[in-house]
This record gives sequence, C-alpha cells and structure tokens, in this order.
Amino acid sequence: MSDTGAARPNLLPETDLARRLFATLREKSFDGVGITREAYGPGERMAHALVRGEAEALGLEVTTDPVGNLYMTLPGADRAAPRLLTGSHLDSVPKGGNFDGAAGVLAGLAAVAGLKRAGFVPARDITVMAIRAEEAGAWFPTSYPGSRGALGRLKAEELQVRRQDSGRTLAEHMREEGFDPSFAERGEAAITPANTAAFLELHIEQGPVLDAEAVPVGIVTGIPGSRRLRQGRVLGEYNHSGGTPRRYRRDAAIALAELALALDEEWARLEALGHRLVCTFCTLATTAEAGFTKIPGEATFMLDVRSVNPASVDAIFAELARKVPEIEARRGVRFDLGPETGSLASPMDAGLRAGLARAADAVGVRWMDMASGGGHDAAAFGAAGIPTAMLFVRNQNGSHNPHEAMRDEDFAEACKVMTRWLADAAG
Repeated sequence: MSDTGAARPNLLPETDLARRLFATLREKSFDGVGITREAYGPGERMAHALVRGEAEALGLEVTTDPVGNLYMTLPGADRAAPRLLTGSHLDSVPKGGNFDGAAGVLAGLAAVAGLKRAGFVPARDITVMAIRAEEAGAWFPTSYPGSRGALGRLKAEELQVRRQDSGRTLAEHMREEGFDPSFAERGEAAITPANTAAFLELHIEQGPVLDAEAVPVGIVTGIPGSRRLRQGRVLGEYNHSGGTPRRYRRDAAIALAELALALDEEWARLEALGHRLVCTFCTLATTAEAGFTKIPGEATFMLDVRSVNPASVDAIFAELARKVPEIEARRGVRFDLGPETGSLASPMDAGLRAGLARAADAVGVRWMDMASGGGHDAAAFGAAGIPTAMLFVRNQNGSHNPHEAMRDEDFAEACKVMTRWLADAAG
C-alpha cells in the first residue's frame, strides 16, 4: 500500500455534513438524560438509516453485510485492489454521549465527501464502515459482535448470549433487524486481509490526556489487554458490631479494603518505574445480608486491570497472589476470586502510525502518541491480521456519559488528518 506523502491538492473534509448529522443523531436518540442507541435495536437502526441516506445522497456505493454492518464506498480506479476501510460504531451505552463511536463514522463520511467534491479518484476503494454493536458490553455480554461477525471471528455460542434489557438472544435480535446470524455461525467473513489493506478508526479520547496536554489529536500506539475478575468474593463471618472485639472479627469488608489499597499502592510503585497501566476496583460491596449493627460477613468485588504491556498487568496480579494469603491469614477470611476473563493487547501498525504522523504534519495539526485506555473495534481488526490504526480526538468530560463535549474545531482537525492520510494511502 502506497503512503508516500507526496504533494496533494487542497483536500478538505466536509465537516458541515458531519455537524448536521451529529445534531440529527442527538435529536433522534435523546432519552431525556443522555443518548441511547441500543445495539441491534431501534436506536442503532435509526442511526444506520440516517448515515445510509447521506451516503446514497453523496453517490457512494452502499451495501450491508449479513450481520448488519454498513459499507459506504468511494470507488477506486482499481476495484480489485484491497480497499482502505475507515469507520467506527453508531450504538451507544444507555444514557451515554453523542460522539462516542459516531465521530468515527461521520469523520469518514466527511473525508470521503471532501475527496469526492474535489474530484479525487483514489487508486483503490475507500470504504466508510458503520459497525454494529461495539457497545455490546452494555447490552449483550460479549465483545465486538459486529466487527468480529464481519471478520469471521464471532463464535457460534456467542450468538446465544441474551441482551440484558430484552432477555432475547443476539441471534434473535439480528434476525429481528433483518440480518442473518447463520453467516457468523458458519464462520464466514466479509472482511479479510486479502480484501482490506488497512483499517483506520477515529474515536474520541475517553480520558483527559489530550485536553490536559492541550493537543487536539492523538495517534494511538495500542489498545490495552486486560485481566479481569468479575465475580470476586471475600467470605468472613457475620457477627454483632457491638459485642465482637477486634481480635475475634472476620470482617470481609475490611479485608477487601485492604486488598484494594495494596493493589493501588502497587500500581503507584509500578508507575514510578515507568509502567503504564490502570487498575480499577469497579465494585466493592457488601451483600444484601449486611446491615447496621452487623460485621460484614461477605463482600464482593470486580477488578479490571489493563495495559498495552502484558507484563504490567501480570505484575498487578502477582501482587494480588502475594497479598491474598497474607490478608486471609491476618483477617481470618477466605477469598474466592472466581473465574478470570481478559483480552490480549493490540498494538497499532507502525507503518500506519508513521503515515498518520506525516499526514498530520502535512496539514499542520498538532498531535501526540498515546495508548488507548479502552477497547475498540480496531482491536478486532488487528487480531484478524489487518493493519490497523486509530486517531483520538480531544474530548471533554470523558465518555459513556451525557456530558461528552468534543469541540467542533478539534473534530475538524482530526478530519483533516484523516482526509490527507486517505488521499496519501489510496492516491
């Protein structure tokens, strides 16, 4: 794939188009608090119909794969050449924000519209993809069913997971939306390394780094892997809070608090040594049996440790393995960590990152290298052997909440980088 950075005509994205679509998405999916676009449900259906209509109005070729992903293509001179793919998702978490996911789809449309308006004919197809159900964790207990379904990597048994609000399976919801889950059951693929040269996902940053550094765009070095405990328990003994001296207590809550503090201190130590990771006790709770005048006899927790570097994650779990028996012996409790889940880290393609850096420099957009904190569909593409890259856009107030506040001017800067990179890579 050519990426020479040679001189290009003045190619500007159609950011007004994106701004208009953002406003319509907000209007049509506002739930009274934030934005809700249900995966394989009415909200996502509305969003896909909206961008499909815009793509058709632009004269793009529009198709849908059997699991519901939408492809909007600016044809290239060589239709047989592996295409450039860019995009993200249009679903949201319940009561979320308007930009998470949608920014990547609308940036792709803005870039392709700008290229088309300028009369630019790429050497290969450029396709904007609207991916289904990236926020599956908020709806179905599985990850990236839309992109993995397109990549032939969605397992048949995952089609039987049930959506948390409806109780119906992923396969049932796919069929209800007019799609064919048997495509995924058979392991067929719409996207392969043979037909796709590269995938670029633009996404809002979900943390405060770019805002704190006063930089509009990040070039992502990698998507973190994780090790997770979702069903951890601490088993102690319920007893009377007034009648039980400290030395006789088997307090599950205090034991759990001690473990949380120990891992937080280990996180700080590792950061001081140069590790980059996050360690989060997503929940720490006593059970329904707890109450006033009772010593907690049971506590539960969820632990999520992530890093692009697997050794950093493993170091936290090594400290967990050291601390648990110490706390058990000292506090008279027993830890039941439950099953462990996780994911592999996904480094971004070095050549694509270099091309994005050249594109940003060519159009005068300030950028910085940074790791992603969250998971994205890009991880599924990388795992399938497709060269993959990500651009982050500066965003205020985090993500997965109604207060996402990506500025128009930052989005426009990122779109300029994307447009230049597409022109260079497909020119």
